[in-house]
Amino acid sequence: MQTTRLTLICHARTVAQKLACFPTNEPVENSQLASCELAERFDAARRLICAPELRTRQTAAWFGTDAQIDEALRDCDWGRWHGQSIKALQASEDAALQAWLDDPHATPHDGESVAQLCQRVATWLANLQGTSGHVVAVTHPFVIRAALIHVLRGSALHDIDVEPLSLLELRFTGRWRLCLKGAL
Repeated sequence: MQTTRLTLICHARTVAQKLACFPTNEPVENSQLASCELAERFDAARRLICAPELRTRQTAAWFGTDAQIDEALRDCDWGRWHGQSIKALQASEDAALQAWLDDPHATPHDGESVAQLCQRVATWLANLQGTSGHVVAVTHPFVIRAALIHVLRGSALHDIDVEPLSLLELRFTGRWRLCLKGAL
């Protein structure tokens, strides 16, 4: 049986993340990372893909120049909440924000629900199962959370923190498994 190795990488920090705002198509905050050091972390035989947003394309460039855009890795559609701070929404739309946090099918922002995002990511993972070798994907915290929830078969999306430049590795050998790497 062929093995699929998937390494999910969260894009680098943005100002929106720092300010606890829903994202726009903003650039990464610090583009001064040494790309050669990051590119060396992965075998040249890997396949590099990324979401279409600027922040993911900039981060993927640190891992190589051969990144392919995959629309399935795009960030959640935040609807009218794009660019809004959590603090402002707590003041102006507290009930809507709480409904969104409590109900994965809620779309008070007129965008994509957590359930829709999770389904999109589950479909992407199912399609990836036929890909042998190592796939490195640069994407967003919510996409990585959705992948993890799919693999863990749970529903605790809001209970998982994905830090900038975090790595999550999944392997498919008949079933998706989470692989936590040690520092050494």
